[in-house]
Amino acid sequence: MATLLQEKFDRLVSFPPTTFPVISLYLNAEPDQHGKDDLERFLRRELPARGRTFEPRTADRESYDRDVERIHAWVAENLRPSANGVAIFACSGADDFFEAVQLEAPVKEHRLYVYNQPQLYELARLTDAYPRYAAVVLDSQQARIFVFALGGTVGHADVVAEESVKKHQAGGWSQARYQRHVDSIRQQHAKDTVAALERIVREEDIGHIVLAGDEVMVPAFREELPQHLQDKLVDDVLRLDISAPEHEVLEATLDAMISEDRRDDADRVRRAIEGYRAGGLGVAGLGPTLVALIRGQVGELLISEEFETRHAEPVPRNSPLLPPELVAGLAEEVETVDLPDELVTRSRSTGATVSFIQNPTLLAEVDGVAAILRFTL
Repeated sequence: MATLLQEKFDRLVSFPPTTFPVISLYLNAEPDQHGKDDLERFLRRELPARGRTFEPRTADRESYDRDVERIHAWVAENLRPSANGVAIFACSGADDFFEAVQLEAPVKEHRLYVYNQPQLYELARLTDAYPRYAAVVLDSQQARIFVFALGGTVGHADVVAEESVKKHQAGGWSQARYQRHVDSIRQQHAKDTVAALERIVREEDIGHIVLAGDEVMVPAFREELPQHLQDKLVDDVLRLDISAPEHEVLEATLDAMISEDRRDDADRVRRAIEGYRAGGLGVAGLGPTLVALIRGQVGELLISEEFETRHAEPVPRNSPLLPPELVAGLAEEVETVDLPDELVTRSRSTGATVSFIQNPTLLAEVDGVAAILRFTL
């Protein structure tokens, strides 16, 4: 799922601005007391209302109306009961462009954008809020390794110890010899689990690992971890039973990831601001950050959760908020710029990561945006 989502994200990022209307539709598909009826009401109300803003029998209106028909058909035929969020992007006038993503992560609310290119801010926010990570739950008999992303499971593997260490008759063995045998079994189980985890981390491009287990196996497991996997461990080690249901593992480990991310937010902002002050690998403020994105310098964009609220309306191309370097690269038909989406799209198109900073005070004095740079000029 994650690889497929990345492919879709790449296609959305590379979509060039067009003169035709591009629909970006985010739907909260969580069931409520009315089931999914609220979703249908939103579509019936909002899609025709936006369509009436285009002149009848024009190319823009025809493209928009075809997209509306396709969206209704897709929702009726393809929306899974398990989906909690949906993102749909459509523009019939641009070679019948259509992308749909079903998510286990919930979208905050129904949102409809009609612009000249896909609006990716909300999708980027969801990717940051529900990150991709591995979770390891283990005891002396078994290990369960999960890969979670966007609020759901995208991979799962089990590792079973080759020999049981459950209570048995030791016979003529001394207690010390039996204990050495048990320790050897546990060590081998830890080695096997680490080998499986290392393969998964490599193949799935995992950035963080959450560990859960008992006081016996966790130390044995950590002793076998190579340094590059140690560096990916989150600080919180959880207590979860090996038989815990998958949804409980997801909930507990996601909470640990969120706590880790909040601790990291302050450090990320500090690095960006200190780099900015020293004229080094940091930049702060809207204009300077946009310029750094245009030059491909940004390694990680830091954007306040409140940024979208403060810049809810697109700004005209002659706005003083836009640096000349950005305006010079705009196509003639582009009259306005959506600042939140511009930041996110340029970040993704240049390979930069996007981190949403939940504490609004951390970036309050620098327009709600900063960046850690790859290089200086």
